[in-house]
Amino acid sequence: MSPNAAHQLPVSPLPARRVSLSEVAAFFLRLGVTAFGGPAAHIAMMEDDLVRRRRWLTRDKFLDLFGASNLIPGPSSSELAIHIGYLCAGWPGLLAAGFCFILPAASIVGVLAWAYVTFARLPAVSAILYGVKPVVIALILQALYGLSRTAIKSKFLAAVALVSLVLAAVSLRPLLLLVIAGLLATLPEIRIRIAQTSASAVTLLRSAAPQLKIFGGTGVGVGAVGVATPFSFASLFLVFLKIGAVVFGSGYVLLAFLRADLVVHRGWLTDSQLIDAVAIGQITPGPVFTTATFIGYLLGGTKGAALATLGIFLPAFLLVAASGPLVPHIRKSKLAGSFLDGVIVASLALMAVVAWQLGRASLVDAVTIALALASLVALLRFRLNSAWLVLTGAAAGLLVHLVKAG
Repeated sequence: MSPNAAHQLPVSPLPARRVSLSEVAAFFLRLGVTAFGGPAAHIAMMEDDLVRRRRWLTRDKFLDLFGASNLIPGPSSSELAIHIGYLCAGWPGLLAAGFCFILPAASIVGVLAWAYVTFARLPAVSAILYGVKPVVIALILQALYGLSRTAIKSKFLAAVALVSLVLAAVSLRPLLLLVIAGLLATLPEIRIRIAQTSASAVTLLRSAAPQLKIFGGTGVGVGAVGVATPFSFASLFLVFLKIGAVVFGSGYVLLAFLRADLVVHRGWLTDSQLIDAVAIGQITPGPVFTTATFIGYLLGGTKGAALATLGIFLPAFLLVAASGPLVPHIRKSKLAGSFLDGVIVASLALMAVVAWQLGRASLVDAVTIALALASLVALLRFRLNSAWLVLTGAAAGLLVHLVKAG
């Protein structure tokens, strides 16, 4: 084995050209400061810069890593960054890419959280959030529309999505809902395998009928429990660790888990505070999951922000490190793929219910409804950058405030 073998991904060749650790750190630090627009924009920026311009890796390899990022829970653009860092510079690159992409955004969100806590009662701040919240609702609906077109691949998955929507509407715990939907989605594949097994068994029985007297079967059981806990720093860390380890799909699916855990079951946040956290996440660069930083600061100051951020992003590092050798096998398994399809459509159902619940808290008059509709048209028809829409919403909120004050 060559001295460099230990630094290669188990299932991947070396990058298109040799990349130093400092280059990895510098690129992802810059990306973490400038990458506005959400996961889709982050991924597009990585592809343009690292494949076309710098030629760190081939387009085929980029797509392989992108696919791998979508097969595991967590923030997809952050996990893609971590995958690329690992491919280019081994374990040090994995850590450097992840930290340099995440920390700038988390730091900016932390500063804004401090400002929110300190100045939230000022009329100007309330006016800004009044205009931004409807834009956030439109962003969630746009993401839901785009993802559902890709995720709902068949009539059966549409039925799974509908069942998931009903279960989400009656407040079934999100993790249990994901498991149920995943199992439901595997039923067609299980049916095919049972039919194949039965056909083989009939052939075997016919050939060995004189020797066989009895036969039996087996059964499987699944259970899940959940326990709510009072606020503590330990429970705050564990809540975000769990969320980071189970959330599939868009960063907006995160809202369903946050609302279920922190608003409904624990009562640590209000719906208004949650939508404020998402609004702050939209005007900052980097991963949407830095919403955790904002919420952590609201609940526990600087220590709470650090623990929430660590908790929600730690699984991404661990899962990327562990999933490299497993990804080819997962892709080849139709049963595992079907389970993942079910998890994704259930995530979209959770996202739809949360959009409805947060919309009721944010769309409070004709102005906010008009802002949401106009933002949705701008996103779907003209594909405007979300950061510009958020800034427009903030300006509209200030304008309405000045008109009312005048």
